Amino acid sequence: MKITVLGKSPSWQDAGGACSGYLIEHGRYVLLLDCGNSVFSKLRTVCDYAEVSAVLISHLHADHFLDLVPYSYALIHGPRQRPGRPRPRLYVPEGGGELLSRVVGCWGNAGLIETAFEQHEYGSRHEVQLGPLRIALREVPHFTRTFAVDVSDGRGRLTFSADCAPNDGLVELATGTDLLLIEATLPEPESAGERGHMTAREAGEHGRRAAARRLVITHISDELDADRAVAEAQSGYGAPAEVAREGAVYTV
Repeated sequence: MKITVLGKSPSWQDAGGACSGYLIEHGRYVLLLDCGNSVFSKLRTVCDYAEVSAVLISHLHADHFLDLVPYSYALIHGPRQRPGRPRPRLYVPEGGGELLSRVVGCWGNAGLIETAFEQHEYGSRHEVQLGPLRIALREVPHFTRTFAVDVSDGRGRLTFSADCAPNDGLVELATGTDLLLIEATLPEPESAGERGHMTAREAGEHGRRAAARRLVITHISDELDADRAVAEAQSGYGAPAEVAREGAVYTV
C-alpha cells in the first residue's frame, strides 16, 4: 500500500496546508481517509478525483469532512464527468448521512453529498472489505463519536488513530501495525474537563505499547514546535518518530 499525506493540520490549516486527509493506493484501488478543509485541492495534485474508489470519514467534525462539499460539486457538475461512471462509495459513522444533509441543507442543497456519493454508514467494531483492503474500525474517546481505522492488504498495515484521548482500544487495534499514524494535537494534556486529544509523548507511548513498527504523529499545528514534539514522541515510543508532512509518501 502507498499512503500519501494530503493534510495533517488540526482544526485550522497550517499555512498553505490542509486538515485531515490521507490517500491510500493499492494498485488501481484508491481510498481517501478523511476529507477535511483544503484536502480536495491537495487530492487533485496527486490523483484523479473521479477515479477514487471510496472515501472513509473517521468522525463528523468539520476538519475531517468539510471538503466533501467541493468534492461533491466536482463529481456532479465537473466537466470531466461521464454518464454512467460509478459513484465513489462514502463511509460515515452512523447518523452521518443525516448530519451531512443538514450541513449542505443550510444553503438549500440537502441532497448534494448523497447524490455525488454512494453513501454507507458504519458502527462500533465494524469491519468492511473495500476492494483489496480490509478495514477494521474501533470507537475511540473524543468529543463526538469517532473511530480509529486499521487498513490491511494482507501484507502491510496502516493504523490511523483519528482524533482521540489516550485509550486502550487504539493500542489493541494497532498492535503490531507497520505504520501508526497518530494524533498529537496538544503540547500539554487538557487541564480540566473531558479529554479528546493526545500529546506527542502520549502518542509515542501508544506506539510503544502497540509495538508499532513505525510512528508518525499528525493533527499537529505548524505553530507548535515540531522538534519538541518529535523528541517527546520518541521519548514515549523508545525509537525514532516523525511529524507527518504534507506530500510525504509511505509504503507498507
